[in-house]
Amino acid sequence: MNPPFDVKENYVLENECVLMRPLQCDDLEHLLDFALKEPEIWKYSLVQAGGEENMRRYINAAVASREKCQHYPYIVFDKMSGAYAGTTRFCDIQLATQSMQMGYTWYGEKFQGSMVNRNCKYLLLEFAFEKMQFERIEFRVDVQNERSLSSLLKLGCVMEGRLRKVGPAIDSERRDCYVLSILKDEWMSTVGPQLRLKLAARAVPL
Repeated sequence: MNPPFDVKENYVLENECVLMRPLQCDDLEHLLDFALKEPEIWKYSLVQAGGEENMRRYINAAVASREKCQHYPYIVFDKMSGAYAGTTRFCDIQLATQSMQMGYTWYGEKFQGSMVNRNCKYLLLEFAFEKMQFERIEFRVDVQNERSLSSLLKLGCVMEGRLRKVGPAIDSERRDCYVLSILKDEWMSTVGPQLRLKLAARAVPL
């Protein structure tokens, strides 16, 4: 039996395309250019990270959330270009029910539409379902974020419904979001094998 997920452990996930390691406070230097030059990254984000101070707060809060056993944030390194690409994380970790969310995912503009997202999603899901034995991974996406929604549906997520006015929005009072998920048996039987084939074939990226 595999050991239970422990937020204090440093889980490094890696294949030939990407490397993900736990985010650290001193990673500001690797992500600062995104904060200064690419404000559109956070258009649909609940937490804004544009500008140096906002990015510093974003990283520090993410690291603190890991210390509180709430989230497990990663920084993403793209091996193909030899550059840091963005961040992603496990969040709302519920060990008692073997479920958690995957989110807070953003990449710099030149990495969007590349193979980075597909490889990261594969490594995260493989780790969660096959190594840590989670039963359910949930995703939430702003209803206006059509690109992310399309990406998750192509990944194999099942649409579960819509949460109304679930959180604050940048350009309106509250925002709605879609809830999607993948279950362990879906990953083992269809989603995982299909995604492995797509990665092997270097199919059209998510």
